[in-house]
Amino acid sequence: MPPIRVGVIRCDLHALYYAALMDQHDPDLLWRPELGLGGHFYFYTCYADPRKITVPTVSGFRIAKVWDENRQLAENMSTIFYGRPQVCDTFEEVSDDVDMVYVADCNGDGSDHLKLATPGIRKRVPTFVDKPFACEAKDALAIVDMAKKRRTPVLSLSILRTVPQLTQFARRFDEVGGAQFGVIKGGGPTLAGQIHAISMAQHVFGNGVESVECMGQQPLAYIHLNYGERKDRPSAGVVLNCWSGPTPHCAFFVSAYGPGGVIHSPPVGDFEFPWGAAKNLEITKEMMRTRKPPVPYDDMIENVAVATAARKAQKLGRTVKLSEVLKR
Repeated sequence: MPPIRVGVIRCDLHALYYAALMDQHDPDLLWRPELGLGGHFYFYTCYADPRKITVPTVSGFRIAKVWDENRQLAENMSTIFYGRPQVCDTFEEVSDDVDMVYVADCNGDGSDHLKLATPGIRKRVPTFVDKPFACEAKDALAIVDMAKKRRTPVLSLSILRTVPQLTQFARRFDEVGGAQFGVIKGGGPTLAGQIHAISMAQHVFGNGVESVECMGQQPLAYIHLNYGERKDRPSAGVVLNCWSGPTPHCAFFVSAYGPGGVIHSPPVGDFEFPWGAAKNLEITKEMMRTRKPPVPYDDMIENVAVATAARKAQKLGRTVKLSEVLKR
């Protein structure tokens, strides 16, 4: 079976991160900070052999085209992949003669994702949009509406939405008689990190957030998720402590409280994230096989809607329902 030809838009650390799990590359070049941007650190931990990858990879992909506003970054990425990927002059070219588009975003807010994803979706090229799916709920809705109109699948997943270590943690709720209340620490000052925290809540405690509150001196510092009357969700909700200080190796932590006590997760950080990335790539392959979205669009939209509603809640000082920001 021929490999899935991937066009990459934006050649930042996340682009290199995912691409290194998809396709053959030069580990020595990935190791060089000015080229690999630190991507080697997470994948090559056998220090006796710095060319031996120690995380799961997913075969069946080939990086075919790359583009970045900073052309040097695109050329660097092509070099790491043995010069095979074509360096494009515009992001619109990336979706020509490829099977899939990947829109990368390491530290951004997703505000340009609608623009960057549009050419490929209009050409009916399946597209993976790095988190955050979008900055505002209206843009997430626009991407999904366009994908449905063009009958082209789109996928957006945070690593925290699928990392297996969190799946294992969520199976422990019976130890405390079920989760009545949840607490998550991690996320930091950027929307990209805060979307990770929201995704972590979706993964561990489930989707179906009805409303949010938000407070703090910084944007989206502390967010409270309410699930309404759902019996299968924490009745007291989940608190996301995004601005709560640094953690080792970008780690996130989660605690679940129930009538029988509390359970705390180990750190889920840089050395666990690659397993989530590999899971996302397996899900992406499923999308390519079926030509259908492998994750409900409502889940992807909810992820952004929580952040949009939280901004509104913090500004107004009141509870905001997600339905308020999901009006078309």
